[in-house]
Amino acid sequence: MNISSNKTLNIGWLYPQLMNIYGDRGNIITLQKRCEWRGIKAKVLRLDVGFSTKDLEKCDLLIMGGAQDKQQEKVAEDLFKKRNVLKKIIEKGIPGLYICGAYQFLGNYYKEANGHVIEGLEIFNIHTENPGENKKRLIGNISLESSTISYRLLGFENHGGRTYLGNGIKPFGKVLKGFGNNGEDETEGAIYKNSFGTYLHGPILPKNPKLADYLIEKALEIKYKKKITLEILDYSLEEKARMAIAKRLQVTI
Repeated sequence: MNISSNKTLNIGWLYPQLMNIYGDRGNIITLQKRCEWRGIKAKVLRLDVGFSTKDLEKCDLLIMGGAQDKQQEKVAEDLFKKRNVLKKIIEKGIPGLYICGAYQFLGNYYKEANGHVIEGLEIFNIHTENPGENKKRLIGNISLESSTISYRLLGFENHGGRTYLGNGIKPFGKVLKGFGNNGEDETEGAIYKNSFGTYLHGPILPKNPKLADYLIEKALEIKYKKKITLEILDYSLEEKARMAIAKRLQVTI
């Protein structure tokens, strides 16, 4: 029996105007449709610069994408004002997906190539360093194994910064093909509570519907304080797309 129907979710889309350079709207559409197909009413709250923390506290699930440096500076100024509320939400276990620049924001700091250190939100125990023009950007299709959701994820990465995980935080997955956090330790992304940081663009959720369902399910369980079983949907089209990417990467899924 589908016990998720007739339920509602508030999806908070953080900074859609500025942090949406890599097609992150596709993640929102995926969540909306996969809720709709199950009879779950999903409302998207667009939280742009100057949004009220009261709206942030209404969210059952958070999504935040990446942007270029100029846009990220504007976002950082606004987001730091809301740091305590965001930290409380993440500590509470509210699920979230934070991509590229958003992932870096959650860390302790970002060290630029010239040595300048930009303070982070200090919610994830990670830090990021930009090695400068002498080091190539980490670009290309990527595949990783995620033990958290027992799934092989596919995506596209494009980042100059190298991210390193600290104590008390585990990677999103082990890199099978591609670079991941830093191109050195075979880790990709980070998980803290029910929040996921990752460099996977593409966008990530249309290519990895099992991750989308995992986020929806967790959000419902926390909101309604009980075990939720999502109705199983037809994955055939998504799997065909995933298989095409996997073939190109020469990995199995």
